[in-house]
Amino acid sequence: MNSRTVPALEIPLARPEITDADREAVLEVLRTPHLSLGPKLREFEQGLRDYTGSRYAVAMNSGTSALQVAVRSLRIERGSEVILPSFTFSALLNVLLQEGLQPKFVDIEPSSFNTTSELVAAAISRRTRLVLAVHTFGIPVDVAGLKKIVEETNSRRPSSEKIHLIEDACEALGTEVNGGKAGTFGQAGIFAFYPNKQITTGEGGALVTSDERIALQAERLRNQGRDPAAGWLQHVEAGFSCRISDINCALGISQLRRLETVIVKRQQLAEAYDRGLQVNPEIIRPPLNSSIGRISWFVYPVQLAPQFSMQDRDWICESLLRRGIASGRYFAPLHLQPVLVGHQSASAATALRHTESVAERVIALPFFNELSHREIQTVCGTLEESIGELGRKM
Repeated sequence: MNSRTVPALEIPLARPEITDADREAVLEVLRTPHLSLGPKLREFEQGLRDYTGSRYAVAMNSGTSALQVAVRSLRIERGSEVILPSFTFSALLNVLLQEGLQPKFVDIEPSSFNTTSELVAAAISRRTRLVLAVHTFGIPVDVAGLKKIVEETNSRRPSSEKIHLIEDACEALGTEVNGGKAGTFGQAGIFAFYPNKQITTGEGGALVTSDERIALQAERLRNQGRDPAAGWLQHVEAGFSCRISDINCALGISQLRRLETVIVKRQQLAEAYDRGLQVNPEIIRPPLNSSIGRISWFVYPVQLAPQFSMQDRDWICESLLRRGIASGRYFAPLHLQPVLVGHQSASAATALRHTESVAERVIALPFFNELSHREIQTVCGTLEESIGELGRKM
């Protein structure tokens, strides 16, 4: 739509909820000299530890940074194989390629948007050194099952061929699996706090772990490889600039206090969408609950029925936009990304039937804390009208 005027959005895809308490928390930091690596950083990290039950939390400037630091902390040999779903955000692929690792993509189960323990188990080879478990859209993946598979495989392997497990819970703060918080089952868990997430720090992310070595190395890597215990400005390894300011952390602290209320509210919004769309047979609604734990909704994703094409989906999204309603098209399959052209990845050309089918038909509808039920009714009605209009054109 570069050459056309985009109409003013009546209902955006996402909008962060910023309260007066949030604003005051940020202003409080601005009245102090501690804008970075100050007391609010430690307070935010303590809040994340308390909430998740992890022994350590290391806050950073993004979830992507947290993932790269986690991968680097595991000291995986370059060229090693990493198993991950193709139906996920591009940050995972970017990190693996930057770290010189070999992505091996697995398919998903369409109703949950997540991969399965069986698919991961079938993909493990002698070269596998890492499994990335992704809680897509905040819907819990069976990370307990994945952990069991990794542990059973490791019991039959020498330590030099150990497989690691990292949880990508960037879309899933507050998601639970068998009573445990997402992000706490692997050797490290990753969260992100972009403005469209359950809570936001503006820009930001965090690594949580119960492994002291990983936590200490993450703290060094976050700040240019500096080791506070080694003396003034001693850089013990090549690190990154992944610090997060106390301004961001103050916002995160304020938002974290109401996270449970936010999760309940988002569940109610998902239920309102479900009621509004249940009479439309051309819409496949996501499950409202999970048999293995609690959903913490990041977005509300629906699928068009199988007879629709990607071109149909895109036309419907354009129709919604013309009527002032934003929508999202998550996710373009990673195994089909142009960045892999010419890359030495045996799995890059593998057909992943469910991933490709779902990716062509999924639409993320407007979803944010302050979304009203009236707005949900408007979205549902407009979506139905757009589908009907498309049908008359066909």
